[in-house]
Amino acid sequence: MRASPASFLRTAIAVTASVWALAAAASASADTGISFSVGDRDVSRVVSFGGACVRCELSGRNLSGAQFHGANFTSATLVGADLRGATVIGSNFASSDFTRADLRQAELVGTSFAGATFVDAHLGGVEAQGAVFSSADLTGANLTGAEMIGADFGNASLVNADLGQTEMFGANLSRADATGASFADAEMTGANLSGGVFVRASFRNAELHGARLTGGDFTRADFTGAELNRADIRNTDLSGARGLTQAQVSQACADDNTRLPSGLRGSQCRGRIGTGGGVVVAVPRPPQPPRPPRPWTISTQ
Repeated sequence: MRASPASFLRTAIAVTASVWALAAAASASADTGISFSVGDRDVSRVVSFGGACVRCELSGRNLSGAQFHGANFTSATLVGADLRGATVIGSNFASSDFTRADLRQAELVGTSFAGATFVDAHLGGVEAQGAVFSSADLTGANLTGAEMIGADFGNASLVNADLGQTEMFGANLSRADATGASFADAEMTGANLSGGVFVRASFRNAELHGARLTGGDFTRADFTGAELNRADIRNTDLSGARGLTQAQVSQACADDNTRLPSGLRGSQCRGRIGTGGGVVVAVPRPPQPPRPPRPWTISTQ
């Protein structure tokens, strides 16, 4: 059924107002390649971005369900923004600010958030395979239930972050500061935790098969119920860790430089011990950025 002229006019005015509101929030660089895909029902759920919008100001905006394909939003500000269910593929958000932003159930595949800020942000249930969070600040962030296979958290701050029940197969957390963080019930097979700070972190019931813990600080970390089959604990000080049992330690790969709680003894593993402790880790490659979306249109049908 074709809309009446009056209905079409009201829709056009509403859409135009929404588009101009978003455009006004962006910096001047937003004119280079940003396009919008706007429907009749809910503008925030169908906005699509491509191209570059460096240093955009989008704090507090409702971008739930928005799509970012091959977009460059370097150093953008999205403090408190609503990005629930957003799709962010092959894009660049390096050094952007997502403080207190809500990204629950968002898809962040193959996207760079290097040096970005996610303090107290909510990323529960996100899909972030192959995403880059190196040197990012995720202090107090909630990532429960997230799928982050092959994600890079090298040198990141995960202080007091909640990563419980996450899937972090082959993830890189080398030299990360995860003081007080929770990895309870996380799947961390083949993850690299070498040189990281995990003071008071919880690994209760986590799967750390073939994970590399070499040189990490695990003072008062809780390993109750954790699985450490062929985990690399060579040159690692676990003397201050809690919840470790002889059965767990016997499954891991230790050496003469491994320090364990009183009464526990480590054993060496036969064969080659590399990253992943012999577990083959296939880190997914970031996808190729798709073509920029078409300019926004108004359908009256």
